[in-house]
Amino acid sequence: MPKYYEFKVCGYYLYYTSHCIIEAMHVHASDRKLTEAGSAKFFVKDNGDTIVEKQGQLTERETRIIREFIKDNYKEMYLKWREISDKGFYGA
Repeated sequence: MPKYYEFKVCGYYLYYTSHCIIEAMHVHASDRKLTEAGSAKFFVKDNGDTIVEKQGQLTERETRIIREFIKDNYKEMYLKWREISDKGFYGA
């Protein structure tokens, strides 16, 4: 599973899976297993705002912190996403 960063944000890795690149840009958040089961899923818009597709095991506080992190870093994260996907931002 490709990670956006090697460090955790609020205790979670932010990543995407190579089989889900057929969808618009999104971010999974998982603590250790890096699988979609139990992970949160955030679709990313072209302004960095996110749509929470699935909250997974995250608390409201953790969800808010991760959404803020994505908003602050979405352009850099998008460059990583574009390395293996031709899909753009959510809603674009």
